[in-house]
Parts: sequence; structure tokens; C-alpha cells
Amino acid sequence: MTINMLVFDYRENEREFFENNELQNFDFTFFKESLNPRTVKTIPQEVKDKANVISVFTNSEVNEEVINSFKNLRIISTRSTAYEHISKKAANERNIAVINVTKYGETSVAQFTFCLILALTRKLMRAVKDSDKNTIDDNDFYELTGRDISKLSIGIVGTGTIGAAVCKIAKTFNMDVYGCDINVKQELINKYGIKYLPFEELIKKVDIVTLHIPFTGDNLHMFDKTQFDMMKENSYFINTSSRRLVNFESLYNALKDGKIAGAALDTTCCTYLNAKCFENGKLAKICMQEYKYLHLLSEMENAIVTPHIAYNTQESINYILQSTIDQIRETIKCGDVNGIF
Repeated sequence: MTINMLVFDYRENEREFFENNELQNFDFTFFKESLNPRTVKTIPQEVKDKANVISVFTNSEVNEEVINSFKNLRIISTRSTAYEHISKKAANERNIAVINVTKYGETSVAQFTFCLILALTRKLMRAVKDSDKNTIDDNDFYELTGRDISKLSIGIVGTGTIGAAVCKIAKTFNMDVYGCDINVKQELINKYGIKYLPFEELIKKVDIVTLHIPFTGDNLHMFDKTQFDMMKENSYFINTSSRRLVNFESLYNALKDGKIAGAALDTTCCTYLNAKCFENGKLAKICMQEYKYLHLLSEMENAIVTPHIAYNTQESINYILQSTIDQIRETIKCGDVNGIF
């Protein structure tokens, strides 16, 4: 059986995987564009009718209209852990399996987390900017004084696979490591000496707070003015998880007022500004507010904003694609809907 698969959000760093692997029984069609209600209309109907599988990333918007455009669709695969960009209701009504990728990029994300921590604590962005000067005076030198992270404590909110990898690196820097999780990991206590604390106690105590939990809908803006006010003076905030966990306006004010020393976000504002944002007035207002404060944050000397690249190593990309192919094969072989919903 030939599996006709349409791959959207196709990037150049994924090309290596497809060039180096013979994937029998797959017939791929690649699209650089995201899949959404606008772009689905540009795909020839015969291509849509032949498709058994579509593969997307979080930039796509796979709503009911999009799903119902594919007559013979059996599987929607997202090359991400997050799947809120896919309509659960529409997929269930069509008995379509939805597949995601878990446990990918934990090492890459943990390494990038410490890249951000070191850049903040050593004021790297300011130092690079000041290096363009012919001379650095005593005041510049003073303002570039950093922190030794071996003397700092780190609080890891979410100690799953990524949080555990962050814990491991933190111990190599001889940091005091604290964690917050609904599931206490005894192996992390035994191996790395992590100390678990309730959420509010943790954010009051540590020098660096780093987020490694998914957005669930219930934790929207779990970091807002109240939480930033609780944080230790001159502490640092890192988020390589979902943008929805943080109120950007509150973070901007905490930095501007000197409540915290620095922040780094690997979560852009709206991952995608699509038609849905502008059809719904309330949603459009939220998107534009986020965009406004993200732009302000990106201009601050004590903030770093990167475009959701923590996982983006070739090794992680290859793992995501191999896991995607393996799950599709398994689902088709079993003949069951073995997806996440």
C-alpha cells in the first residue's frame, strides 16, 4: 500500500533526513507553506483527494474546514509535542488519528536553556554590542559585571524529560537545584539532589526560574504580575516552553522596573498570525498586545528573544521525522486510531 503524505511547513533542515533515508511505500508531496484555511484552497483537489496523511508543524491551523477538505484522510501528524493547532472535534468526527512527537530534543532544549542563562548572567548581548566601541571605559566595564552561576540556585518548573536534562547540566555547574512538579521524580532526587518545593515557595527562593511544562489551557499566564512580584530581587526568568504561560506585559514591566535582572524567551508571540486572529476581534486584540510587548522586550538590554529554536538541532529534527514515520507506519499496520485523541 502506498501512503500518500503531504508535508507542510517543510524546512531546509529537514531535507537531509529525506535525502538520506529510503522510505518505502511513501509518496511525499512537500509544501513550504503552512496548512490553513487559506492555503488549503490552493492545493489541487486531486492532490487532496489522494492524501492519506498530512504532516504539519505548529504554524499550521488544522481546523474543521481544513480537515474536511481531505476526502480520504486517515492520519494527521504534527511534528511537535503541542497539538492545539489541530481541531480535536473535527478529527474525532472523521475517525482520523492525530499523532504527535514526544520526548524529542530534551538535550538540545536543555543546552539552549543554559545558552540563554549564560548569555543573561554574563550580559553577553550588551558585551557584543559594546565591543563595537574603540574603547570601553570604567563605567562600561562595571555595567558588564556578570554573575557566577555556580553560586546561583535554579528552579526548574516541570521536571519531565527536558527538565531532567536541565537538572543534569545544572549539577555540572555545581548549582543548587530546586524543582516543582505534580509528579516528584525520586530518581532526580537520588542522582542530582534536586529539592522539590511548592510553586510559590520555589519562585520566591531561587535565582533563576526556568519553565519546562506544556500549555494545558488551565495554566494560561501562570507567570503574571503576581508571580513576577514574588520572584527574588535580581533573579532571572527563562521560558523555552509555551508563550501562553507568560504575560508579556507583566514580564516587560518587571524588567523595566528592575524587579528582576533579566529574562529570555524562546517563545515568540503568536506562533502564527493567521486569518483566525483577525476574524475574532478579541483574539486579534490579544495577538496584537502580545506582539507589542514582545517587540518592546526584544529591544531591552536585559532581555533575549529567540524564535522558538531551542529544539532546533539536526539531531532533533532527524529524531522528529523518524518518530513521525514510525508512528504512521504503526498506525496504518494496526488499522486502529492510535493517536493522541
